Amino acid sequence: MNALITGITGQDGSYLAELLLEKGYKVFGMVRRSSTEKFERISHIRDKIQLRQADLLDQLSLIRLIEDCQPDEIYNLAAQSFVPTSWEQPMLTGEFNALGVTKMLEAIRLVNKKIKFYQASSSEMFGKVKEVPQNEKTPFYPRSPYGVAKVYAHWITVNYRESYEMFAVSGILFNHESPRRGLEFVSRKITDGVAKIKSGLAKKLFLGNLDAKRDWGYAGDYVKAIWLMLQQKEPEDFVIATGKNHSVRELAQIAFERAGLDYKKFVEVDPKFVRPAEVDVLLGDSSYARKKLGWITEVSFVELIKMMVDADLERYKQILKDK
Repeated sequence: MNALITGITGQDGSYLAELLLEKGYKVFGMVRRSSTEKFERISHIRDKIQLRQADLLDQLSLIRLIEDCQPDEIYNLAAQSFVPTSWEQPMLTGEFNALGVTKMLEAIRLVNKKIKFYQASSSEMFGKVKEVPQNEKTPFYPRSPYGVAKVYAHWITVNYRESYEMFAVSGILFNHESPRRGLEFVSRKITDGVAKIKSGLAKKLFLGNLDAKRDWGYAGDYVKAIWLMLQQKEPEDFVIATGKNHSVRELAQIAFERAGLDYKKFVEVDPKFVRPAEVDVLLGDSSYARKKLGWITEVSFVELIKMMVDADLERYKQILKDK
């Protein structure tokens, strides 16, 4: 089997590439032309995968990419993935996260409609939630340009599935983290901040809304669900979540305790990190995915945060050692 992963250099892309390699796939990764290449997340498997240059904003490059790789499955994980940035760059977010998905679907339709397609949808589409917990039937009410663009991408995927009988699905994944999470995301911002403070490289950690609640899981578990979605007989969309809520405050408390510190002495709230339109509570109901896909979570929230703190502590230990 041939698989093409867009966003292969990101957190999810790297874990998915590992999983597919274990299953015997030939893995292609789409990367954008850049003056600075960031391949650290896939450096350990760099010799086992094939990277190809293309861009979600360039329709022709996508067509050529698909013709070149001849994939059986395409996993579209590439996006402008940071919610706060979507207020700063709403047009770019829409180009990549909405129209880019349309261009990929159109490229598949033109080259080979039998390719199975996965679209990375997001719990941010639920935004100002209409019900708790959220499942596959919960109405969307996005509260950011990011969420709005993801809703478009979600529905255009449904539209191509129904219009052209393509195997195109969306996974509505709730927050999922790991030591490979970007430093701009609050979970990693906290664990990195803890490691900096413990290592004597910082004195404070500035955060936004400490009472915001999210459904946080482990990215390594979530990519298994992504793969399972494309192994079904019929294309369907699934909510992937742990079904458990935790606040930013709770995450910080666990992270600081892992390093033997009291978060109250180091965490301060900075209004500049509070969103223009806050999403207060996201809680997913993945009972359908657990029943239909047989998917399970293996890493708990506490285990996840400890894993991330340990990785960041080790990283700064190495940085200080190399100085």
